[in-house]
Amino acid sequence: MKRLIGTAALALMIAGCGGSGDNSQSAAASGNVALTNVPPPAGTQWTDVVEKTAEGGFRMGNPNAKVKLIEFGSRSCPHCAKFDEDSGALRTKYVASGSVSYEFRDFMIHPQDPAAAVLGQCGGPQPFFAMLDQMFADQPNSFARLDKLPPDASAQIQGKSAPELVAWWAENAGYLDFVKQRGISEEKARSCLADQKGLEALVAGNQRDTAQYNISGTPTFVVNGKTVDGVNDWAGLEPVLKGALQ
Repeated sequence: MKRLIGTAALALMIAGCGGSGDNSQSAAASGNVALTNVPPPAGTQWTDVVEKTAEGGFRMGNPNAKVKLIEFGSRSCPHCAKFDEDSGALRTKYVASGSVSYEFRDFMIHPQDPAAAVLGQCGGPQPFFAMLDQMFADQPNSFARLDKLPPDASAQIQGKSAPELVAWWAENAGYLDFVKQRGISEEKARSCLADQKGLEALVAGNQRDTAQYNISGTPTFVVNGKTVDGVNDWAGLEPVLKGALQ
């Protein structure tokens, strides 16, 4: 992982935002389902329980939940932002019950995504989902900043190492200022951006998950280890969760 993101240096930029490919689980019929409430640790709510997983994602909720949901999403994907906006019940109803856990794994499909992912994870587990929500909500501003990139942007990024390139995107897409305004110091942010091993782990994780779950676009959802076929919104996903809970 040495040079220009978007070339072989980050071959994981393989998908367009929005679609899902030859996945293996179909949407179940909708209907009411009785949620089993599993008590959270004393003094907490399940929505407050956030851990980084061994696979590099961040999981909210009961780690032993009956239904385990993984979302592969890009922070620059409008479909992912729409899902985030529409899926409040995922957390307040399903995760809060202890019957469903929700893991988000950054899946990088656009050149600015590594910077957004690195900085979005930089604060660790507790602020992760709040930062994710705010990055999705800020997408229009991020796109506006990208529209104002200097004419010589391509020349500026030629020859940069991977950490240098990720830092360039963090600065020019506004992600560095964004996280600084939300409590992450510039020193800490730049340390995260300069972490070569962390960048390599992101790439390796995307490559592993692409092969394992046949990911062809974002968002892609996996429920109890099975990729959900043809679903990229909350209206389509909720019936799948209900079916898995039965």
